[in-house]
Amino acid sequence: MEKEKFRKIILSSGKIALGGKNAENNEELVSQAGEKEIVLHTKAKGSPFVNIKYSGKVTKEDIKEAGIFCARYSQDWKKNKKEVIVHYFLGRDVYKKKDMAMGTFGVKKFKEIVINKEEIESFEEKK
Repeated sequence: MEKEKFRKIILSSGKIALGGKNAENNEELVSQAGEKEIVLHTKAKGSPFVNIKYSGKVTKEDIKEAGIFCARYSQDWKKNKKEVIVHYFLGRDVYKKKDMAMGTFGVKKFKEIVINKEEIESFEEKK
């Protein structure tokens, strides 16, 4: 059986969110994100990028669920076990400069949400 390329969760709405597993994998994940798709990453370094695979109407609930998914696998959560700030943005707002390290990107504009400790602790991965 072939191993999954990305972490994957099915949101309550039925939309799919994909998450990176490491720096190299984050490169692939960001490059496959559509211009109008939502991408998420923690404010702190060291988390997977997450991409909601849907370019239509994405709800606040979709973003919150994908944010919890992103926070759950972040270094910030693993080290601190407290709330995690997650940025979300459109695929078209992500850029990469030649001198940036693997798995590192810049973002032109973003919004942020706070994922509470209780939300991360109660996260159950849906396959």
